[in-house]
Amino acid sequence: MAGAEQRIDKWLFFARVAKSRSLAQKMTQGGAVRVNREKVVNAAKLVRPGDVLTIAVGDSVRVLKILDPGSRRGPAPEAATLYEDLTPKPEPVTPAAFAPEPEGYVPSPYPPNKRERRALDRFRRDQED
Repeated sequence: MAGAEQRIDKWLFFARVAKSRSLAQKMTQGGAVRVNREKVVNAAKLVRPGDVLTIAVGDSVRVLKILDPGSRRGPAPEAATLYEDLTPKPEPVTPAAFAPEPEGYVPSPYPPNKRERRALDRFRRDQED
């Protein structure tokens, strides 16, 4: 279907980006969707294969290239054939990114007993004063 056009709210619904068509309309009217780097304010905006969508979902951003207009809202594997995900993958977190343990710290192999917990409470209380 090269050259076929479809409303953006229908495409978002068919591609399972939005749970309902009315939510897709709210996303577009709320400014969460861009087509080829241009903000979309109308849910009736026509999109075609080759367009690149930038979608702000929560606190993440997805970049999708439209491959095909959908004809129905099918299962997820079918919906995944409608687009190519161009979203950059997040860099994996390495253990070195975490704060290093203090010098000479040796964690206990067992939890503190009642007497040790009371001693810790006294120590922390004295540190606050």
